[in-house]
Amino acid sequence: MTRLVPMSLLVLAAALAAGCSREPPHALGTLEYDRITLPAPAAERIAEIAVREGQRVEAGERILTLERTRGDAQLAAAEADVARQRQALEELRNGARREDIDQARANLAAAQAQARDARAYYDRLTPLGGRQLVSAADVDRARAAAGNAQAQVAGAQAALAELRNGARPEQIAQAQAALEAAQAQARAQSVSTGRLDVVAPRAARVDSLPYRLGDEAPVGAPLAVLLVGAQPYARVYVPEPLRADVRVGDRATVRVGAEGERVYAGRVRMVRSEPTFTPYYALSGKDAARLSYLAEVELEDAADLPAGLPLRVEF
Repeated sequence: MTRLVPMSLLVLAAALAAGCSREPPHALGTLEYDRITLPAPAAERIAEIAVREGQRVEAGERILTLERTRGDAQLAAAEADVARQRQALEELRNGARREDIDQARANLAAAQAQARDARAYYDRLTPLGGRQLVSAADVDRARAAAGNAQAQVAGAQAALAELRNGARPEQIAQAQAALEAAQAQARAQSVSTGRLDVVAPRAARVDSLPYRLGDEAPVGAPLAVLLVGAQPYARVYVPEPLRADVRVGDRATVRVGAEGERVYAGRVRMVRSEPTFTPYYALSGKDAARLSYLAEVELEDAADLPAGLPLRVEF
């Protein structure tokens, strides 16, 4: 004889089955590492590539080298300008040479001799002009020549005094400033030339080398993309209904892979406050019409995983 099952038991069983099949709150995303982009410091041809994609590099290890011909020439020009400015400063500090002073003294003696001759001629011509034996124009020309000769003497005396006194402090300060400016320019050019050897700023894995040997990338173009960090992290999009319950520091379970075959413990390290639209790969059910919030979840003991794997984070 068949026994009837009470309706209340059927309802309870259905509710329990629904509760058991219901998935825990989760967010979808991908496995990521922090990325570092190494831009091109100059528009130069790639002369050498020292690594390959996927290779691990240490801090300071050379990634690639750009052609150095132009950079080395600019550095040599900057260093030559430093040498020129340094010698100019030394010339001002040392003052005039003895030969220059002797030459100025000789010029002064010659000017004085001409001045005496011009003055004597004027003195002889003046009485003759008073007696109208010579024209007044001749007397005036003699007076002008004597005055001009005396001015030449004053100029020669000033030139000799300038050489004896040496450079002014303001001139030395200007030369010192010019030397420092040239040295700064040389240091800047040295840094720019040194950057033609593109090196890893920290230990990392080479993720991408967009350009090949012989290419000439424009300034600022990414020459290499590096993945850094000891552990990957999960970058997920938290649906709006879960945002109020997800906080920095919360524990989470990360299931990596399409089927979630790898399970790792994690901790929420960042949640954006600005919402964005849910990406296509995170669309599921009603969440397709909702906003989501970008979040990052640190994984534990997951250093061997590659970037880009799909995952699901359960809160």
